[in-house]
Amino acid sequence: MRERATITLSTVLVDDEELARDELKFLLQDFPEVDVIAAGSNGLEAIDLVTRLEPDLLFLDVHMPGLDGVAVVRQLREKGLDLPHVVFSTAYDQYAIEAWRLEASDYLLKPIDKERLAETIARVSKAVQAKMDQPESAPEAATHVPFRRTKLLIRSGPRNVIVDASDLIYATTNDGAITMVANGAEGLSSYKTLEELMENLDPEVFWRAHRSYIVNVNRIREVLPWFRSSFQVKMDDKRGTEIPVSRVQTRRLRELLKL
Repeated sequence: MRERATITLSTVLVDDEELARDELKFLLQDFPEVDVIAAGSNGLEAIDLVTRLEPDLLFLDVHMPGLDGVAVVRQLREKGLDLPHVVFSTAYDQYAIEAWRLEASDYLLKPIDKERLAETIARVSKAVQAKMDQPESAPEAATHVPFRRTKLLIRSGPRNVIVDASDLIYATTNDGAITMVANGAEGLSSYKTLEELMENLDPEVFWRAHRSYIVNVNRIREVLPWFRSSFQVKMDDKRGTEIPVSRVQTRRLRELLKL
């Protein structure tokens, strides 16, 4: 009898053959720890799904027209994303060496053997559980008090608007540009990265909820359940923007709001 699952692996399947996707999804039904949250049929969809959903596990066909599985992993790395555990699934064995170079978690040949799949799921589950069980590292002793901005500049069309840092509701990055939304102002930031912006904000007030978002914890209006055991936060800007909370930040959200 299989051991009872202690974690949930959010999982994305990408294969250009619908029959192959359906077969893999059918096999995964026997693994209660696997939660298939989305499926795609090509490399571009794979990049989009991983970027938006931040799955724990990605089953990725190697041989696809256009952007193949190997190119998908390379592009995700170039974006600087935290990669899920990647399992290549293919009818071709000549890509195995390249898969290991890319530090894939496994390489499964089609048709996929269920016992072999079980070994893969067990290995990934163990790795994810180990990461979850790691205590959050204590902050290193600071050698100096970091400078925190009390004012921020927002470029809104021809105007350069100065706002109080405490009035910033959230900031997000897209295609290399950072957009800031504050009380009475919205536009582009002069900061080049969210990391740089975060270093100049008060960490007691601002939180990196997702790789693409910084939020003001005092401006969270509502917490919305999302995929299994994950959340979105609705901000109190005029649009009520809903922002995803990454899986690695879910614990922090629970601490902040006593969920």
